[in-house]
Amino acid sequence: MKAVNHSTLRGFLIRGTASAALLISGGATSTAAATAMSPVTLAAAVHVTVYATGFNNPRGLKFGPDGKLYVAEGGPGGSNSTVGECKQVPAPIGPYTGSQTGGRISRVSNGVRTTVTNKFPSSQTSAAQGSLVSGVADIAFIGDDLYAITAGGGCSHGVRHFPNGVYRVHRDGSISLVANLSAWQKAHPVAAPEADDFEPDGTWYSMKAINGALYAVEPNHGDLVRVTESGDIRRVADISATQGHIVPTAFAYRGDDFYVGNLNTFPITTGSSKIIHIEKDGSYVHPVVWGLTTVVGVAFHNNQMYVLENTVGEPFPTPGHGQIVRVSSSGKKTVVVSGLALPTAMTFGPDGAIYVSNLGFGPPPSLPNGPGQVLRITDY
Repeated sequence: MKAVNHSTLRGFLIRGTASAALLISGGATSTAAATAMSPVTLAAAVHVTVYATGFNNPRGLKFGPDGKLYVAEGGPGGSNSTVGECKQVPAPIGPYTGSQTGGRISRVSNGVRTTVTNKFPSSQTSAAQGSLVSGVADIAFIGDDLYAITAGGGCSHGVRHFPNGVYRVHRDGSISLVANLSAWQKAHPVAAPEADDFEPDGTWYSMKAINGALYAVEPNHGDLVRVTESGDIRRVADISATQGHIVPTAFAYRGDDFYVGNLNTFPITTGSSKIIHIEKDGSYVHPVVWGLTTVVGVAFHNNQMYVLENTVGEPFPTPGHGQIVRVSSSGKKTVVVSGLALPTAMTFGPDGAIYVSNLGFGPPPSLPNGPGQVLRITDY
């Protein structure tokens, strides 16, 4: 069978149901996924609670300067088609359908979700591939200013005149385009695109604010870019040029270097993902951690690397098989918590707890609020 992928985990029918999220409860953890990684050591029992609910396809999440948690959401999808108007995503992933609105950013205060804005596009894969949704991929703050990066926009996603890009979110919930990433990627192709899985508008996944600029990773093309507040876009590294089509998803920044994790192609081969070290100027790209699986989150805390894996031990994304792994400086991997249900992103809070977007895709969305969760993990 030919190895294929879809860069935001949206292009596959997900086995299992939304009820699989209930595998996470009361601090209980499963060791099943841990056995697939070697060498690993299970940490002492951690405490896992549901911090907030009511999200539609939750993705990237960050704490704002107000101390509250902000969550990017894919939204409910849409029904508008652009077939015949522009180049489409190849079948069976495409053609997409989409909506001009529905992609959302939520704010969580004391466990209660409220809407910051729902003015972003939301789109979905073909019905043959589960009608799986993308919209707002991640968020970041520069000072008090909130920025969002989209994965569900662009004509190839069924959304006319609403490109994927970096947007500024204003206090009244309105948004304005800062950088048109759809147009930029079309004008700046990478060295090794994957024709069978090509997204003309890209599918951006992670974004961080670093030293007054925004840095973002795009999995389908394999790009790491820098975007200024004035909208200037510069490629930091074409990951495809040295690593091929490995589907880079999430990254951390430490010192002056990036540490980028990859999803890799499907069917999933346990242990086939890695962490890549990229110098700030993009001049040096090489793997530093091997033996990971479906990486969708990378972070440093107390001088240790933490990696979020969507599914371990299964050929395709499967509820109950996600986990967080701590990687020591010697490369030893310790499973901190397993049994997560289709997690998509993580962040550390000011309280030192790990916050994870759980049920980030797969279950059908509902309006106004969906089945997605944010989990809080302590005592890890």
